[in-house]
Amino acid sequence: MMSGRLAKWAAIVFFLLAALVAAAILSLSIGTTGISPARILSLLVTGRETTLHTILFDIRLPRVILGFAVGGSLSLAGVILQGMFRNSLVEPYTLGISGGAAAGVCITVILGLGGILGGYALPASGFLGGFLVILFLHLVSIRRGVLKVHGFLLTGMMVNFISSSFVILIMSVSHTEDLQGILFWIIGSLNETDWVLVKTGLFVALAGLAVSYLFCFDLNAMALGEEEALHLGIRIERTKRMLLIITSVLTGISVALSGAIGFVGLVVPHFVRMCVGVDHRILMISSFLTGGIFLILCDTVARTIALPMELPVGVVTGIVGGILFIYALSKQELPLGGK
Repeated sequence: MMSGRLAKWAAIVFFLLAALVAAAILSLSIGTTGISPARILSLLVTGRETTLHTILFDIRLPRVILGFAVGGSLSLAGVILQGMFRNSLVEPYTLGISGGAAAGVCITVILGLGGILGGYALPASGFLGGFLVILFLHLVSIRRGVLKVHGFLLTGMMVNFISSSFVILIMSVSHTEDLQGILFWIIGSLNETDWVLVKTGLFVALAGLAVSYLFCFDLNAMALGEEEALHLGIRIERTKRMLLIITSVLTGISVALSGAIGFVGLVVPHFVRMCVGVDHRILMISSFLTGGIFLILCDTVARTIALPMELPVGVVTGIVGGILFIYALSKQELPLGGK
């Protein structure tokens, strides 16, 4: 029985890895300048400095890697949070991380700190804003050493609303040249070509996936309820704190590098759960890979559908993700927010 389950899980992971490679090749191939898969392989082998080499390695490949890292991070964070709260409508941005990060970026732009800190100013300020929100929520929601997850969620929603209103206020009094940059970042974009930042995002994503697997059995137990999990020997409060740290780092680095790309952390875990089940041992890796595939494909559509213009990838994820989420809800019997 167990061997059959493991064989099924291995087949799912292999299929998703193959789909990820196919999505990456597709994204690298199409654009204003088409590059065939054979030509891509040739450029990888020879490494000669040509125009196509520059397009491939300095523009498209960073976007593919960042799309994989951000999509995987947001999806994994969504799986963890939905398991913690036992609510399929919870996503990383529900906690106000994106609002805090957006507020941090807006403040940096308005104060002109980008000229002082250089290209790392917006990612650093975005990560710091998201981290401060999580720290504030933790301090507000903890009572006598017990973290009240529902209070955490509701407070996060309010913080997100306040932060969004603050961002709109800043945008309404900003100069035109600042407004476009703020708006494009808030909607979301994978147009980051700094290899240091791209590699950092990839490392954090893979490290987050590895560390989260230390808590896959805890999440399976928590799906039965906190009291049942406690009877099974799960250290509930420690687990909740560690999981919140993991999701905060994953979401914070994603928002810092790509802006607030919505729906990935909500719709991907929801859809994957329908296909592979609720066991977090397969749900985590499946959602991580599917999130990467989803965001790579959405970014490919965003940069090619309206050539020579480029759409923010958050627009595409919002439209496609919303449609998929409605479809997923129509195919299950759980009510909205069902546990």
